[in-house]
Amino acid sequence: MTPEQYVQQKAVASGSSFYYAFLFLPAPRRAAITAFYAFCREVDDVVDEMTDPGVAATKLAWWRSEVAQAFAGQPSHPVLKALMPHASVYAIEANHLLAVIDGCQMDLNQTRYLDYPNLQRYCHLVAGVVGEVAARIFGQTQAATTDYAHLLGQALQLTNIIRDVGEDALRDRIYLPVNDLQRFEVKAHEILKRTYSDRFTALMQFQAQRAHGLYDQALALLPAEDRRAQKPGLMMASIYRTLLREIEADNFQVLHQRVKLTPLRKLWLAWKVQALGRM
Repeated sequence: MTPEQYVQQKAVASGSSFYYAFLFLPAPRRAAITAFYAFCREVDDVVDEMTDPGVAATKLAWWRSEVAQAFAGQPSHPVLKALMPHASVYAIEANHLLAVIDGCQMDLNQTRYLDYPNLQRYCHLVAGVVGEVAARIFGQTQAATTDYAHLLGQALQLTNIIRDVGEDALRDRIYLPVNDLQRFEVKAHEILKRTYSDRFTALMQFQAQRAHGLYDQALALLPAEDRRAQKPGLMMASIYRTLLREIEADNFQVLHQRVKLTPLRKLWLAWKVQALGRM
């Protein structure tokens, strides 16, 4: 299996909404974003599949050294072999990849976030930086597009957090800020036991409003000159915001299930942005 086949298989197997946005890119950009996405999945899987924190920490340390080797011209893992030919073309830097690893490292060391600024730091590393790299690959020409990409990445990550509250609870993780829980009088043990209440619903409505605010801010920052090139990011915004609205319509029933959109609906939403320019 070639490195290119490996990253393609990794992207398809993930079942992620990102895959549908990649489909509409020209082949070189699609190859680059697929390789970068596969890198993010590999590193994220270290934590998500963790049974021993010590082993996971060792694996993340290995990935740090692998990034250093790759940018020195000696990648050994298939994802970096697939990614490195695109690094100079799209201005992908070692610090971008290391930031993603830093975010995953936070998952090893931290299961609670005191307040939203603390959570923002995490979202910046695991999603904002990812958005920045993706914007470069998609064809960014304006400096302001970086600010758009960072905010959109955070909006997507907050949507993930809202969707995955129940799944994260099974891993003893609560990404909802502690001071937000206190504000709405929701106890951590209620979330860990996956117990619904009116207080929980109010808490989640607040989180959803925060996410919608980020989507609005991000879209307002996207320069008109880059709107066409950044259509894959707009596809992601459309898919994830539709998911968020589905969760809202279902009254935040996220503790016992993972709300999903069908593949056909994701493809339709992506196509609408591509063909009609509408979200």
